[in-house]
Amino acid sequence: MSTNSIIYDRLLQLRKEIHYHNYRYHVLDDPVISDYEYDQLFLELRKIETDHPGWITPDSPTQRTGAPGVGKFPKIRHPAPILSLGSAYDSNGVLAWFDRIRKIDPRVEQTDFMVEPKIDGLTVVLHYLKGKYILGTTRGDGEEGEDISANLRTVRSIPLNLPVSAGGPEPPEKLVVRGEAYIAIGDFDDLNTRLEKAGEKTYQNPRNTAAGSLRQLDPGLTAARPIKILVYAIVNRGEISSKLRPQTQQETITYLKDLGFPVPKSVHCLDRDSMLEACKQMESGRDDLPFEADGSVIKINDLILADELGVVGKDPRGALAFKFQAREVTTRLNDIGVNVGRTGVLTPYAILEPIKLGGVIVKQATLHNFDYIAEKDIRVGDLIQLKRAGDVIPYVIGPISAIRTGEEHIFIPPQFCPVCKQSVVHYENEVAWYCVNVSCPAQLIRNVEHFVSRGAMDIVGLGIRIVEQLVEAGLIKDVADVYSLTRDQLLTLDGFADKKADNLIQAIETSRRQSLARLIFALGIRGVGEVLATDLTHHYPDLEMLARANSEDLQTIEGVGPNIAQAIVDWFKKPMNHKVLAKLRNAGVWPREVKSTLPYLILQPFLNMTFVVTGTLPTFTRDDVKEFIESRGGKVTDSISKKTSYLVLGENPGSKLGKAHEFNVPIIDEEGLRKLSTGE
Repeated sequence: MSTNSIIYDRLLQLRKEIHYHNYRYHVLDDPVISDYEYDQLFLELRKIETDHPGWITPDSPTQRTGAPGVGKFPKIRHPAPILSLGSAYDSNGVLAWFDRIRKIDPRVEQTDFMVEPKIDGLTVVLHYLKGKYILGTTRGDGEEGEDISANLRTVRSIPLNLPVSAGGPEPPEKLVVRGEAYIAIGDFDDLNTRLEKAGEKTYQNPRNTAAGSLRQLDPGLTAARPIKILVYAIVNRGEISSKLRPQTQQETITYLKDLGFPVPKSVHCLDRDSMLEACKQMESGRDDLPFEADGSVIKINDLILADELGVVGKDPRGALAFKFQAREVTTRLNDIGVNVGRTGVLTPYAILEPIKLGGVIVKQATLHNFDYIAEKDIRVGDLIQLKRAGDVIPYVIGPISAIRTGEEHIFIPPQFCPVCKQSVVHYENEVAWYCVNVSCPAQLIRNVEHFVSRGAMDIVGLGIRIVEQLVEAGLIKDVADVYSLTRDQLLTLDGFADKKADNLIQAIETSRRQSLARLIFALGIRGVGEVLATDLTHHYPDLEMLARANSEDLQTIEGVGPNIAQAIVDWFKKPMNHKVLAKLRNAGVWPREVKSTLPYLILQPFLNMTFVVTGTLPTFTRDDVKEFIESRGGKVTDSISKKTSYLVLGENPGSKLGKAHEFNVPIIDEEGLRKLSTGE
């Protein structure tokens, strides 16, 4: 055997040993060698790799110290949605959740549960190919996250090779898992002590420190932070062979642990009562947990049943977050500020004397709305009680009125937008106050983001970061300015070269041909979603006619009540909005709904039909098939019921297929959908 072969074999042996000792130390907290012995193994490996740089691989323990930063975090689409959780704040909320899902599927009555701590950290998604770590991302918006692979590689409790120890189960070809990155309370205190001694800035709480550290452009900075991870779910269960695939959450935790992942301590509960007791015990022991936790996570143990219960919005029905009781403090309300959201809603917030609450210095808190301030008789200058709802959002409970001095004063809601100074509107029987100026600077970035989004004008390549650049550079002052952008203007922005500028200009040109329904939806009129925008075009063939509509006429349209009708009328009354419409018309963005002489039912073959789509279709994207169905009078929903007209079936369907069989819902493919639209 050659010398190089011997050295290479030693390199492989060293990597294997170091991975194992990392697992013993960082996951099991049970090292079997001293720090000195570990350091000697590490130094020997580093020397071999220094002498033979061609042998360095990304999964080597030496690469955890941080690779060069990439300068930005590319977006990565998750293989399946990384869902959030619905919440309950007391046992009644948990019981209400239990009753809801029991009505959907009676098997829930007999099911068992797993209860896990809800770690207050950063959700991450880890990808493995043939047992090797290849990718790590943040949760992001649940559909796609940021690629922080290099930073996560520095987290020593994340195994780079599976299984970690001999005798562990064989990993599947592909494995994607979900976990929570965090900094332990003790490690956080030690970190702040070191920083304070060094005269550096300390951190406020473990959660933000962990999240900020993992999003550093230099992975070396991430490596210097004591970040750990707990892994609790398999994301791509459907891609794993039935031989390897765990069928319950309890089996999942055991399987992940056997592979070498650190997992949370969970409690198996045989019924509803023991599940509630486990949550109670977890809350009473919250201060004994090594990490910050803001609740318990209740999961139906039977993963097949949990999948079949489906999803509401972005929350799975088969799991629930039971939030710990909030902690309360008392402080002074110094003032009340007002924020303006994307939809123009004015939201009051409390400006407080800074106070520590749940490990965080709180300076501001929500006041919900102006009615809440009046009902609670909250006055500027009051001593108020403050809570953190679910240990996350601070809010004002109410004033301590018994100790008022007479210097406090009543707050009066603003009559004009605090940002653009235009008058605000308040609709009868509604809580919110609105600024309906589409050009309001406080709303501008989000308004433009909505205007160019996929369901609206669908300008490919014009994401939120570029919108922010355009607004900050003064190139966009309202949504219509998108159509006055030039190639030369784009080339002045960071990150733009010839090809990128040309592609965006072409996408803007393409969007000029979008339908009237898309343009109405894009304008962001309060209460006007995609479906109502389409319905409006059946009555008003262009924006000029819609602008002349009165409240009474609008209310003859199904789904339009007095408040939405008034919101449409108010939007078209605003002088600033008239200017936007004029600019759109001058730019050639003025679509008309083409009337046909064909009978209405021929134009609307899916009238009164409800469709559910599952799996991947051959040519339609999800947005395409939704538009295809809705433009022909049908509706698309997310869940199967006995009232569903058809299930449209693609490749790799989910649990909806089983529900369709259960409810005897007709099943068609993409070709069948097209034939149905023509009456074949």
